[in-house]
Amino acid sequence: MLRNPFHLVELSPWPFTSAIGALSLTVGLVGWFHGKGLFLAVLGILVIIMSMFQWWRDVVREGTYQGFHTSWVMMNLRWGMILFIFLSCVFFVFFWGFFHSSLVPDVELGCVWPPVGVMPLNPMKVPLLNTAVLLGSGVSVTWAHHGLVGGSRFDSLMGLGLTVVLGLYFTVLQLGEYLETSFTIADSVYGSLFFVMTGFHGLHVIIGSVFLVVCLVRCYFHHFSVVHHFGFEAAAWYWHFVDVVWIFLYLCIYWWGS
Repeated sequence: MLRNPFHLVELSPWPFTSAIGALSLTVGLVGWFHGKGLFLAVLGILVIIMSMFQWWRDVVREGTYQGFHTSWVMMNLRWGMILFIFLSCVFFVFFWGFFHSSLVPDVELGCVWPPVGVMPLNPMKVPLLNTAVLLGSGVSVTWAHHGLVGGSRFDSLMGLGLTVVLGLYFTVLQLGEYLETSFTIADSVYGSLFFVMTGFHGLHVIIGSVFLVVCLVRCYFHHFSVVHHFGFEAAAWYWHFVDVVWIFLYLCIYWWGS
């Protein structure tokens, strides 16, 4: 039999069930918008979560126990993660809308930025604390990476655990900030851009936190080794991306935009 460095995956039902879940979620949300209830949308979410767990379980089994993730496969996974992060960057094209509206405010906004009647948040309070929390989480995830590479399981577990806690703390602070704002998403283009941009970033923080929790569990069960831990590297890359985006958000929206 001809051997090659590629991993030819076996037949799997999870792409099909994921597609069914996504379709159910989409149709269910449209139905909810028209007052038809949330049953189909909730069912779609449950199917997607089930497919995620089963699919990722198979990937962990293939890479950790069956040895299918060769160096060539790992290289392709790295390129896939790089392209995924690049795609996530495209989400923040809203920066264009922010600068388009803030550099030359329309007369409808009072020719000033922030618009007349909008009271922006103080950038030296909760936003600055959030910045410190995320930067600290970047340090802790780097600590975990160095511990993993150096063969220190204690350092990797402690670093990952601290990063997860800081990520959850950031989310709680962001939620409290939303509850305290004097404006809403309906208050001119400022409110729309603020909540959409920070909300998208908050979604990325939640996704990254889940990513890191999975890595923490896998690290606890000895799934990572000194030379074979791309799952953790991918999570660390994604978390650093989240940190960098927040720095731009803080400087542009909270500090300069206020």
